[in-house]
Amino acid sequence: MRRSEVHAAESVACLNRALNQLKEIWEEIGIPEDQRLQRTDVVKKHIKGLLDMMIAEEDSLRKRLMSSIESCRKELDVLCTELQLSPFEDEGRTMLQLEKDIRSRLEVMMKQKSQRVKELKTLYKQDRELCDIMCSVPFCIDLDSVPSLEQLDSYHSYLNDLTKEKDRRHGEFVGIKRQIILCMEELDQLPDTSFERDVVCEDEEAFCLSSDNITALQLLLGQLEDRKTENELVCSSYRTKIQELWERLQVPQEERDGMSDHMGQSRKKNMDALQAECRRLEQLKIKNMRNVIEDIRAEVALFWERCYYSLEQRRAFTPYYGDDYTEEMLNLHQEELLSLKKHYEDHRELFEGVTRWQDSWTLFLQLEKKATDPSRFNNRGGNLLKEEKQRADLQKSLPKLEKSLKTQINLWEEEQYREFLVNGQRFLQYVQEQWELLRLEKEREKNERQLKKNQQIEQDMLYGTAQRTPSKRRLAETPTPGKARKLNATSSISSSTPNSTLRSAFGGTMCQSPVLRPPMSASKVSPRSSDHPCLPARLVPGPQTTHVCQQG
Repeated sequence: MRRSEVHAAESVACLNRALNQLKEIWEEIGIPEDQRLQRTDVVKKHIKGLLDMMIAEEDSLRKRLMSSIESCRKELDVLCTELQLSPFEDEGRTMLQLEKDIRSRLEVMMKQKSQRVKELKTLYKQDRELCDIMCSVPFCIDLDSVPSLEQLDSYHSYLNDLTKEKDRRHGEFVGIKRQIILCMEELDQLPDTSFERDVVCEDEEAFCLSSDNITALQLLLGQLEDRKTENELVCSSYRTKIQELWERLQVPQEERDGMSDHMGQSRKKNMDALQAECRRLEQLKIKNMRNVIEDIRAEVALFWERCYYSLEQRRAFTPYYGDDYTEEMLNLHQEELLSLKKHYEDHRELFEGVTRWQDSWTLFLQLEKKATDPSRFNNRGGNLLKEEKQRADLQKSLPKLEKSLKTQINLWEEEQYREFLVNGQRFLQYVQEQWELLRLEKEREKNERQLKKNQQIEQDMLYGTAQRTPSKRRLAETPTPGKARKLNATSSISSSTPNSTLRSAFGGTMCQSPVLRPPMSASKVSPRSSDHPCLPARLVPGPQTTHVCQQG
C-alpha cells in the first residue's frame, strides 16, 4: 500500500475519532438530538468545504500543469521543426515530471535557437563585408529561419574560402600595384583614368578586389610592360645605331662619355636624349659620307670573308665598286651589310664548322710537310712526338668534322631547297678535291723518290759505288776511328788505278752503297686519304708543296 493511502486511512480514522469525541462530549453535556444534528451538519459542512477547497486547489494545479504542458509542447514542436531536431517523446512520465522535462528541454532549445540566430547574424555581417570588398554575391541562406548546424558549417567553410581568396587577391593586387607604379615611373607617366588613380593613389584597403578589377589590373600591367618593352627596344636600336655611328664617325671618347647616363636606362627622357643624339650623328654622317661608306665597305668585305663569298658573288654587289658617295649609295651599303649579317647569323654554325675544318686542314698539311723533312730528326725537345700525336689526332678528327658538316649541310639544303655554296663551290665537293690532291701529291713524291733511287742505282752500276752516309746518321753521330779506316781504305782502292771503277763494274769487287730510306712518317699516308668515307668540301685551297728527300 502506498504511503499516501496509509495517510488517507489515518485521516479517516482521525475524523471518526474526532466525531466520536464530539458525540461523547455532546452526550455528556446533554445536547438534544436536533442540536446534535445541527452541530454535525456544521462539522460536515466545515469538513466538506475544507475538502472541496483543497480539491479545487489541486484540480487547479492539475489544469495549470496540463495547460503548461500543452503550451510548452507546442513551442517545443515549433523549435524542433526550426532547429531540425527530432520531436520530444513523453511516454512513461507523470504530469508533473512531464511538465518539468518539457520546460527544461524548451529552455535548452530556446538557448540553441538564440545561439544559432546570433551566429547567423555574425556570419552574415562578415559575409557582407567580404562581398563589399570583393563585389561578390552573398551566401544563399534564409535569414528569417533558424539555420541548421549543417548550414552553419557550410557558411563557415564558405566564408573561410572567401577570406583566403580575398587575401590572395589582396596580395596579388599589392604586387601588381608595385609593378604598375614602377612601370609608370620608368615611363614618366601619371595616372590618367579613374581606374588608374584608384589603383595608384587610393588606399589599398578601399580597392574593390573583384575578379573583373584583378583582370583589369593584369591588363593594365601588361599594357605598361608592353610599352616599357617597346621603349627598351627603341632605346636599344638607338644605342646600337649610336655605337655604329660613333665608330664610323670616330667620335671622341669625351663626347661619348656625355651620353653615358642615357646608355643604360630606357626611360622617356633617356629615349628623347638618344633620339636627339641619333639625329645629330645622322647629320654628321651626311657631312662625312665618304668615310662612312668606306667604313661600311670594310665591314662588308669582312662579312664576305666570313661567309666565304665567291668573286662572282662579291662582284654582284656593284655599288661596292662605285665612286658616287651619296645617301642612296649609303643606304644600299647598309642594306647589303644587314643582309650579310643576317645570312651569317642564320648559318653561323655552318660557317664556324667550315672555318674549323679549314684551320684543321691547314694544320694537317703543315704537319704532313714537316713529316717529309729529314731535319726534323735533329730536334731533341720532344716536338717530333708532339707533332706525330697531333697529326694522328687530326687524321681522326677531320673525318668526324666532315661527317658532322655533311649532315648539317644536307639538312640545310633540304630546308632551303638550294645548295650550300662556299666561295661559289659546294663545300663537300671542295673537301673531296683537297683529299684527292693530297693523295696525288703523295703519289707524285713517292714516284720522284723511286725515280731518283733508280737513277742512283744505274749510276752506281756504271761508275762504281761511292761511300755515302745518310744525312741523319752523319748529323746525328761522328764515325768511329775503325769506320774511318774502312772508309779510307775503300777510297784508296777506288783511286789507286784509273780502271778500278771499270773493274768493279765487270767482275771486280764492288762496294754497294746503303739504300737510303725516307723517314717513316713521310711514307705514312692517311688510311682514309684515298678512300675517304664522307669527303665534304672546302673553300680556300691549302698549300700543296712538293718535298724530295735529300740523300748523302
